Amino acid sequence: MATFGQIIFASMITLIVIFSALIILILALSLSGTLSEVISTNTLPVANLGEDQLLSCFLSTKGQPAGLTDVAVTWEKTGLTGLVYRYQNGALDLADQNSQFKGRTQLFLDALTTGNASLLLRGVARSDEGEYTCSISSSGGGGKVNIYLRTAAFSAPTFKFTNGTLAAEASRWFPKPNVTWSNYDRLILPGNTSFTSNSAGIFSVVSTLQSINVSDTYTCRMENDLVTGISTVTVAGTDVSGNTYFTYSAASSLPTSTYLSLTTSVLYIYYVT
Repeated sequence: MATFGQIIFASMITLIVIFSALIILILALSLSGTLSEVISTNTLPVANLGEDQLLSCFLSTKGQPAGLTDVAVTWEKTGLTGLVYRYQNGALDLADQNSQFKGRTQLFLDALTTGNASLLLRGVARSDEGEYTCSISSSGGGGKVNIYLRTAAFSAPTFKFTNGTLAAEASRWFPKPNVTWSNYDRLILPGNTSFTSNSAGIFSVVSTLQSINVSDTYTCRMENDLVTGISTVTVAGTDVSGNTYFTYSAASSLPTSTYLSLTTSVLYIYYVT
């Protein structure tokens, strides 16, 4: 039979456990309205060389008013000396900006109070490829997100139909793509493809398909490890019409420390000749 002292001791332990649980619950409830995280709508973007690329970065807050204050944003690139971009204390702070990014980066300052810290990178070059970190702090919380930028060159082909031959010409591809033709029934057709590269290593592509049936629909697929361009082409007399869309790979060859998420983007281009 337990002694009076043992009963008192057990009761005190029970009360301590109960009060601890209540304190944890109260703290959790009080903080639940201020949870925040930094997210990106695309952590594996593929930039078209020479064109501008948006690196998305947003502060997602729970239970916070619409307008954030005291917003500070820092963009960094792994392995780079200096910063990509910084905004703090209500002004730009580019004193430590790496020369690679001078005059090529921009935040949308009017959007910072909504948590939008996306970075516009102008005229993407191969040297821009790599891992970026977007860090945000504000009255509504903060955090960081990693984004791995990949670079490629790709363009939609133009099509011509002459003397029973359908030709596809694309001016910019890198890495070098594979080209495949197929008919409406997805049967692979024998095409003839040639490549020419310029001093920057960018390939122009010319691919032809013979023995075309007028009024039939064909598919021309240009793809490398990063980008796939799929063109659906209809031949009607001497006219060619169709559309092209691009998809981007999940980049399974990225460093294992980078990303497990997968994002695929699609761009449609319509043409009539």
